[in-house]
Amino acid sequence: MLTEEEITDTRATLAELQVEHQDLDLVIDHLLLSPPPDDLLVRRLKKRKLLLKDRITQLEGILEPDVQA
Repeated sequence: MLTEEEITDTRATLAELQVEHQDLDLVIDHLLLSPPPDDLLVRRLKKRKLLLKDRITQLEGILEPDVQA
């Protein structure tokens, strides 16, 4: 069980990661629309975005664990 402080810290981290994930979406879209796109940079940003999504999912699971019967 998490303490209130751990829950607050986890929620803050989660919010920061969600903002970074959204920012990466915007950057990737902008790069793809700016010819010629930097393919290596786009791949790196997409990889970072996937890592962020995995971490976001992990933190959400900590905050809202599945109830098992």
